[in-house]
Amino acid sequence: MDSRDSQSGGSAHDSAIESIKHYARILHRRAQSGDASAVEKLRVLRELRELATAQISSTIQRRQCLTASAVRLGFLSWDHVRQVLGGETDDFGTLLYPSSCYGHTNIWSANYDEARDIRAEHGGYLLAYRRQFLIVDRAYVDSLGLDPDDPDWAAIARDWVQPPDRAARSRLYEKLVHNALVRDALS
Repeated sequence: MDSRDSQSGGSAHDSAIESIKHYARILHRRAQSGDASAVEKLRVLRELRELATAQISSTIQRRQCLTASAVRLGFLSWDHVRQVLGGETDDFGTLLYPSSCYGHTNIWSANYDEARDIRAEHGGYLLAYRRQFLIVDRAYVDSLGLDPDDPDWAAIARDWVQPPDRAARSRLYEKLVHNALVRDALS
């Protein structure tokens, strides 16, 4: 692994991307075979919302399945997934604030420095939602399907936004994406 890989997350980043691609391939095959639940998952795309199932099944393209997978995970597009997982944007999407976490009480801030200071004073885990920041507790992290005691949290200083170890954040992203894809496949 070169120094760039250790900074960007290298193989964990690639693994998360490959997991999404694999999910999109399965979604594509299922939609082409006329699977109603697969077609319904594709209806997150505006251009497919009003089309009949048979029309979607016969015309669906892999790129649309990649985009639909990205949107279902909380990203704006397939390019947005690659930017977020690569640490190339300040818009984190909504992956870190899924509906399963709505019931938790969190501290929110529109300013990163303020959020970092609050986390330093009160503890917790600093996460991001789009361009906003939230400080969450162990139960929230557990609701994400992540282990609050995973050593990668210590490696990123419990700061998802500006982690000292980006490779550790990439490993957490890999686990988070995997869990989210499993939940989506079961829905």
